[in-house]
Amino acid sequence: MGKNLVQKILNAHLLEGELIAGQEIAIRIDQTLTQDATGTMAYLQFEAMGVPRVKTELSISYVDHNTLQSGFENADDHRFLQSVASKHGIYFSRPGNGICHQVHLERFGVPGKTLLGSDSHTPTGGGIGMIAIGAGGLDVAVAMGGGPFYLTCPKVVGVNLTGKLSPWVSAKDVILEVLRRMTVKGGVGKIVEYCGPGVASLSVPERATITNMGAELGATTSVFPSDAVTREFLTAQDRADVWVELGPDADATYDEVINIDLSALEPAVACPHMPDAIKTVREVGPIAVQQVLIGSCTNSSYADLMKVAAMVKGKTVHPSVSFGIAPGSRQVFEMLARNGALADLIAAGARILESACGPCIGMGQSPSSGAVSVRTFNRNFEGRSGTKDAQVYLASPEVAAATALTGVLTDPRDLGAPIEIAMPEKFLIDDRLVLAPSDNPEDVEVLRGPNIQPLPINTALPGSLTAEVILHVGDNITTDHIMPAGAKILPLRSNIPAISQHVFAGVDATFPDRAKKAGCGVIVGGQNYGQGSSREHAALAPMYLGIKAVITRSFARIHRANLINFGILPLTFASDADAAKVKQGDVLTFADLGDQLGQAETLTVKNETTGETFTVRPDLTERQVAIIKAGGLLNFTKQNAQ
Repeated sequence: MGKNLVQKILNAHLLEGELIAGQEIAIRIDQTLTQDATGTMAYLQFEAMGVPRVKTELSISYVDHNTLQSGFENADDHRFLQSVASKHGIYFSRPGNGICHQVHLERFGVPGKTLLGSDSHTPTGGGIGMIAIGAGGLDVAVAMGGGPFYLTCPKVVGVNLTGKLSPWVSAKDVILEVLRRMTVKGGVGKIVEYCGPGVASLSVPERATITNMGAELGATTSVFPSDAVTREFLTAQDRADVWVELGPDADATYDEVINIDLSALEPAVACPHMPDAIKTVREVGPIAVQQVLIGSCTNSSYADLMKVAAMVKGKTVHPSVSFGIAPGSRQVFEMLARNGALADLIAAGARILESACGPCIGMGQSPSSGAVSVRTFNRNFEGRSGTKDAQVYLASPEVAAATALTGVLTDPRDLGAPIEIAMPEKFLIDDRLVLAPSDNPEDVEVLRGPNIQPLPINTALPGSLTAEVILHVGDNITTDHIMPAGAKILPLRSNIPAISQHVFAGVDATFPDRAKKAGCGVIVGGQNYGQGSSREHAALAPMYLGIKAVITRSFARIHRANLINFGILPLTFASDADAAKVKQGDVLTFADLGDQLGQAETLTVKNETTGETFTVRPDLTERQVAIIKAGGLLNFTKQNAQ
């Protein structure tokens, strides 16, 4: 029986376990990336391990999230990141060099390699045939130290692409169709592999858009073959030497197959407030729009922005629309400046933002009250834009540019003849803003500002536990709900005592004080708890506040792993009836944890408030049980290093 591409790459990196869906495996990690919102904590964790130099083939620290320097905190973090990278063998991409996923795709990604990144959109690298996985910073720190990455062996979903995209229809519409079919939780425990004759019609930037938003499916990652199109892209980046041909065998099989005829797709949007709330532009209709933003790691490539520039050339954006453009990398930005496209954007009324994540994470450009904002980003969770009552739609650059011109949500097919943008034969190559690590690490001083506080360490799990339900929430709670981003909170990422005061700020502002007062607490949730970002602060800050367990109907993959990494028990209700037995304020007792955990498939929990009992499932491997009992991965790693 032939192998699919996922099986080939995972098998080449397999260190422990078997490629049987549902079983725990460990893989070797070739490359890592961090960004500045997660990187400071990841490098504090790496330092705590006592490993002098990274052991990966390549590790890069990017600065692309906390670039709004309204106080000393972000600048201090950047200084720390640059110095710690220089000392420990990590390359440093300076502020202004671009968004980690765009830059890594352009300059460092290698087909067939594994990439672990402390950002949920790391799967962008799947656009050139990498197994690129988002994870918490502690997992990345362990990988930098030479440790394997553990994950549940995923099922593989084959998305069979046929046909070719029609004019004005884009890669964004492909992934929106996949989201419509699979939903934001349909990819949990799965890798999405794109295959079929339609693959050859998609450029690398188009493929990267699709794999990037695979994160919104909850998927472990997404991947395309490495083929002639990949070779052309890498050759244009002056990196033809890293290209290898990779693809599934002709008789490869998949756990599931989804068939998509590219020619049948039409321009679509994700409606507020979830990436899987998909409708065609024409179904939504010409609603008035107050803001249009184009950029983010999803749609800020050279081809994307050249098409937008061509669409608005010689025109002026509608007077009711605030129009912003954020190039994904310095390479893209400079090429637009040199060929005149940037001037066309500026002349049309675009507000040019720096090459960074910016508005996608609520870092500036918040819409006006109640505004409709059309964005080429990957997430539209309520309040993520920085404006609680904004209505955010996710769309392709073509839809966004057409909307900016008309002032209403517009199907670009209404604009007439399509615009074709050819990929350049050679990109502008200038890596001077990527700094190599020092050859004399002993001479490098790691610089720490006052906002960089020591890493909180959890204590070992007690033999039994009695704790209050501090918060009870519903389905699809995101990491933005748990640990908000934005210009006010992101600068506190290196200061857990300070940032912990904002946990669940938009859900229940009293949560931090109540949790700390209780000293030992539980959170209860619904389906798909913790979807969204890889931010481990959504586990680390609750741990600091005394949260010992989270009980839900189901978890998002990365967040569940982060809870385990910080010694918080992730438990699922055995039944809907059991879930209904718990209310906020109830006091729960978990007896004989030390004996039962790892020995029984279910645990019995007593609700001291009602007198009832119910059952929960830990679903932990032997290794994960040991991590939980130790009080987290850092404690576990130290114990096993002795």
